[in-house]
Amino acid sequence: MSERDPALTADREALRSEIEALAPWFHNIDLGGVHTAPDHFLGDYPNFKFERFATLLPADLSGKTVLDIGCNAGFYSIEMKRRGAERVVGIDSDERYLDQARLASRALGFDGIEFRKLSVYDVGALGERFDLVIFMGVLYHLRHPLLALDLIREHVAKDMLLFQSLQQGAKEVMEVPEDHPFYVEGTLDPPAYFDDPRYPKMHFIEKQFAHDWTNWWAPNRACAEAMLRASGFAIEGGPIDEVYLCRTAEIPFATWSDQPMAAYPAKGPAA
Repeated sequence: MSERDPALTADREALRSEIEALAPWFHNIDLGGVHTAPDHFLGDYPNFKFERFATLLPADLSGKTVLDIGCNAGFYSIEMKRRGAERVVGIDSDERYLDQARLASRALGFDGIEFRKLSVYDVGALGERFDLVIFMGVLYHLRHPLLALDLIREHVAKDMLLFQSLQQGAKEVMEVPEDHPFYVEGTLDPPAYFDDPRYPKMHFIEKQFAHDWTNWWAPNRACAEAMLRASGFAIEGGPIDEVYLCRTAEIPFATWSDQPMAAYPAKGPAA
């Protein structure tokens, strides 16, 4: 069938209409020559970014299960299925993104991907662990970022975690003490490392960042890495473009309490 075939042209026009009906798209996905966001301000996004860190992941995911948290239009879910993953589940709290993901996966022939409306705070409802959890571009949008990492570790992470977060501040990382004293020995002066830009710091954004009111946090590199370790993830690869490949590991201080590390606040009576 040639590019000028009337049936092919009609199919492409129908696809463009479906894409436009779900606009705007943040993922510019190539659906067989028809792009979902041809005028994207970042161009070929997120494909050009994925190409930089794609080697962090196994090229063959045959027999593996994948959970894509904050899947948006499904780019990474599709790429993991393309690598042979046996089961892929993408979750997002935005129904329009999920509809975009369903359209993109269907257009590319990956109908086996399951997309569900679910918050990261509710991953326990999935009732299963996954060989690979993708948690990219989500942490800094959350009101409770460390809780999200704790819940992922407790409920759904079986082996690998692919993680990315916006970072601001120092890229260098310093060694911190095992135990922090209140004062410099023999003085009433606070330790100097709290003022060191290399110390783990989470910048809180009270107002908008890049015209987006949901950008609440911007950790520096040391903080992003420390949060991963504190939640029970060992960094195995990266950072490449703020992306890390981690493996599940022992959760620090988990044996010091009989309570789970993740918080489960009691719900008050309905209003």
